[in-house]
Formats: sequence, C-alpha cells, structure tokens
Amino acid sequence: MKVALIVNPYAGGKKSGKLLPLIEKKLSLNRIDFHTYLSVYHGHILKITSELKTKDYDAIVSIGGDGTNFSVLNGLLTNFKSKNLPPLGIIPIGSGNSFAKDLNIHHYEDGIRSIVENNPRWIDVCSFTQAPKKFYFVNLTGLGFVTDVAETAQKFKCFGDFSYIIGVFYRTVKLNFHYMELEIDGKMISGENCFVEFCNSRYTGGNMMMAPDAKLDDGYMDIIIAGKLSRTSLLATLPKIFKGTHIEHPLVSSFKARKATIKTWPAKTLLPDGELFGITPTTINVHHKMIRYL
Repeated sequence: MKVALIVNPYAGGKKSGKLLPLIEKKLSLNRIDFHTYLSVYHGHILKITSELKTKDYDAIVSIGGDGTNFSVLNGLLTNFKSKNLPPLGIIPIGSGNSFAKDLNIHHYEDGIRSIVENNPRWIDVCSFTQAPKKFYFVNLTGLGFVTDVAETAQKFKCFGDFSYIIGVFYRTVKLNFHYMELEIDGKMISGENCFVEFCNSRYTGGNMMMAPDAKLDDGYMDIIIAGKLSRTSLLATLPKIFKGTHIEHPLVSSFKARKATIKTWPAKTLLPDGELFGITPTTINVHHKMIRYL
C-alpha cells in the first residue's frame, strides 16, 4: 500500500511537525509505503493536492486538524472527479479534530491504524457556494455567534484552548443578532437569529456534539438553528452542547435537509470545517456518498 501524506507542520501548535518522524516510523514498521508532502505556507496544500498524481496512491492522508483535511478535500475535489480518487485518510493532530471522531479516529495512532486496516467507507460531502465558485466540507459550516467566537479566538491564539473561552465571553457581552432568510428543501424560515450550523457530522470544536443525530452517509445534513437567546440563556445552553442536549431548548431547532439557501442581514462570515472562509449568501447541498474515507 502506498499513501500520500499531506502534512501541515503548524497544526496543533506545531505538534504535527514534531510527531511526523514518529508517524513515518510507525507506517514503515507496518510496511506502508509513503511519500510526504510538507505544507510551507498558507494555501500550499491546495497547490500540492492540485498537482498530485492521485493514481499513484492507494490513499491520500492529511496530517493535521480539521482545517488541513478541509484544504486536502477542496484541493482534490476542485481538480479531480471524486469517483476517480483513492480513499482519504486522517491522522488527527489539530486543536479540534472534530470530523475524525465520526470515523472513530480519536488519536494519531487511530489514524495510523485506519491506514493499516485499509477499510474505506463512502460518506456524504456538502458543498457551499461563493459565487461563482463551489467549495466543500465534511464536518460542518456555521455562521453567527459561533463564527464570531472563532474570529475573536484567532486574535488570542497565544492562549491555546483558552482563546475560545475568551471568545465566548467577549462575544456574549457584545451579543448581537442578525436577520436571516433560510430556505430548507423549499420551506422558508425567517427572523432574528443567534447562530446556524449546517452539519454533516456530529461534532464541532473537538468534543461539542452540535448535531447529535447527524450521520455521515444518510444523504442529509442536520441544520441546528439557535434563535434570539438572551445572554443568560446562551451561557446556560452552551455547556449542553457537549452532550447534545442543547437541541432541547425551546429556541433551538433541528432540521434534516438535502439543500439549504441562506441570506443574512448583515452578511455573515462562514466557518466551514473550522476555517474562517466565505460569506453569506450561500447555498448548501448534500452530495450523497461522494467520497471514501478510511
């Protein structure tokens, strides 16, 4: 078996680069042939994957976090037909590694195991529009409070995971709402909104179960909508996301859909697979069993 390793050495606070020699050693001990591609600048992974000779590999593996996998996925699907691609893999060494959890990959050793076992499964992929282009995600994309928190957290990266706590409290103090028009499979929902998440898998931010009923291969996304929550209610509801019980709140709604179109006033930044990328309006579609993952 021969795999392409696409490495973001800065993922997980540069932990990815530090662990790379160990990962390569373990792959060699398991008789896995590999070629390592090291990302050296922002956007480099898109260039690496666009030029990859995919037919030379039995799997293409990202080493990093959700953002690394997002770049690998988009680099490949933008340049190659999905049916011609080998399975993708993940060795999770990012700050969240949310999507990998739905593949039963919780640690970098699980990622190595998935390569050795070589047991791929077909999963759904979601696309979102940024006119005139289309991009892809496999975890989730959100907007509103969740994205505002991520934007604030980026400014405090030096504090590690604590940066998100800073983001939550800062954005709660500065809490504001946006007006949205959301069409879900032909049904229109409108009104003031706190946040919306379009979920292909269950987790976000590591262990937060944003969409407890989401499945990777059912042909649907799970849409979680939080209405005009008060500051007190928002802070009380957020911890419940770790168990998925936040959807029981009367101002939180959950829908399954194949297609959704959203417009917001003002325009809101998107957060596909943990990356601050894109802006409303956008249309999101589910592509049933589009690609394979180990």
